[in-house]
Amino acid sequence: MTAPLVVFAVGNPSRGDDALGPLLSARLRPWLETAGLAANVELIEDFQLNIEHALDLVGRRLAVFIDAGAETPGPFVFARILPSTATTHSTHALAPETVLHVYRLTEGREPPPAFVLCIRGEGFALGEGLSVAAESALAQAEAWLKAKLLLGEAWQPELEVQPAMPPGQ
Repeated sequence: MTAPLVVFAVGNPSRGDDALGPLLSARLRPWLETAGLAANVELIEDFQLNIEHALDLVGRRLAVFIDAGAETPGPFVFARILPSTATTHSTHALAPETVLHVYRLTEGREPPPAFVLCIRGEGFALGEGLSVAAESALAQAEAWLKAKLLLGEAWQPELEVQPAMPPGQ
């Protein structure tokens, strides 16, 4: 059985705050088991998105792409994304919007609703550890996403197309 929600956690753990996606995925994995949600959410970690990730969208009802962003308003932004034909300067990494477009082309139908959870990072140099600010943003994004996942079918992310801030922010 295919989990209805796929979460792509993208980033390079060797590049400081670029590790935010994989770190959040690592925190979610045991929590999903404990919360009884592991069958509903599939976590996919990778250094970058590739054309093959379009196949991971097959049979899904929802997709979330988690990544770090240097210019992201802190602590994080959660926003709806749509398929796009925009290209990047690289031939081996795709934007989430491009993965959605590839899905559209290969499957001949619209991709599932998709969102980006972009967590603010500050330092991305090779060999750096996680910055103090990124650790704080990660904790806030983790708490926010877990609260949403606990809502299950009651969560309607399509209504959350503006930057989402944790309560009290």
